[in-house]
Amino acid sequence: MTLDRRPAGLRFWLITLAAVVGMGVTASLGRWQLSRAAEKEALQHLLDERARLPAIDAASLLAPRASADAGADPAAVLHRAVVLEGHWVPEHTVYLDNRQMQGRPGFFVLTPMRLARGEGGAEAGVVLVQRGWVARNFQDRQQLPAVPTPTERVRIEGRVAAAPSRLYEFQDRKGGQGFSRIRQNLDLAAFRTETGLALAPFTVLQTGTASDGLLRDWPVVGTGVEKHYGYAFQWFGLCGLMALLYVWFQIVRRFIRPRRQPAA
Repeated sequence: MTLDRRPAGLRFWLITLAAVVGMGVTASLGRWQLSRAAEKEALQHLLDERARLPAIDAASLLAPRASADAGADPAAVLHRAVVLEGHWVPEHTVYLDNRQMQGRPGFFVLTPMRLARGEGGAEAGVVLVQRGWVARNFQDRQQLPAVPTPTERVRIEGRVAAAPSRLYEFQDRKGGQGFSRIRQNLDLAAFRTETGLALAPFTVLQTGTASDGLLRDWPVVGTGVEKHYGYAFQWFGLCGLMALLYVWFQIVRRFIRPRRQPAA
């Protein structure tokens, strides 16, 4: 066996360029997934830290940013546990359609609550509460389910959350759904204008056992950091595979092969 010292041709350099580009791209994607995993780990640490904090009340939730709780800043109170007292505003209850819980489609029921501050009961503000899930009538899709809404002062437990996730929706010719109680999505800013309520820039996800005919089996808040490590492993694995294939086919088999013997 002798070394093949033939000069490299255009095909060799094109393959080399493609391999270098491919390894560079996959390695960059792997590093990007690792950076995303680091961000998610930091977020998970924040979630765990806030889960250990005591629940806050309406005064702390809606306090000015200069306060210790910085309650007016949504990012400062997101995922904090809350205990709130106040009165429902049932005339502005909305039903978000095509929402699932326990594998069943139905409505998420959202009702604004006028919060009471302190012992005097003075109004502290209004927050939109995601009260829970209820099944819908599939025979009459426009029928609203009966959800008892007390008129007296109520006390709820929950956690601060962002606005409900958005689902894909078909726009009508006018470009919207109007002011229907049944909706596909809800934008907090638009809903604030529609109702005239001074809604807080976040919602409260009501927790606790089922009540008022509503289920509250909300999904556990998680960051999914494991999937980013899995994607990083795949990208780095693909990069390594490209390197091995290139070395074998373009170096080992090219430069270490038996020369053909001339015909006798």
